[in-house]
Amino acid sequence: MSVEPRYMKPRKSTNSFNRVVGALTRLGIGVWGSRVLYVRGRTSGQWRSNPVNLLSYEGERYLVAPRGHTQWARNLRAAGEGQLRVGRRIDTFTPTELADDDKPAILRAYLKRWKFEVGVFFDGIGPDASDDELRRIAPGYPVFRVTAKR
Repeated sequence: MSVEPRYMKPRKSTNSFNRVVGALTRLGIGVWGSRVLYVRGRTSGQWRSNPVNLLSYEGERYLVAPRGHTQWARNLRAAGEGQLRVGRRIDTFTPTELADDDKPAILRAYLKRWKFEVGVFFDGIGPDASDDELRRIAPGYPVFRVTAKR
């Protein structure tokens, strides 16, 4: 039996919020750790952008796709590199996608930081959930370790 990857399509109000956060971040005003992710489209090869929350956790940086297997997550897998921008600052990076068993601590830290913003996408799961519960939902949430390119 094949299971479709989890994906929650944004509502129009979310698109408006993303535009505002994206515009502020492009101006150099990061909102709660926001960045604008630029990644080449897997089919078109053209740059695509999306505001994201960059999580710092135990000396590493991570991107979590709270809506599931989004276009930006699929593009990042295919491209194998991306850029995170705040204002004029551009950080080029290589993503490493985490295995589901490695996600609980990252998902917990992400929810502690941004539950007020993304909690609705986690179907009632919060930062106090058990490792088993976070491991159960992990397949629905791509998580990428961000490594600066040199």
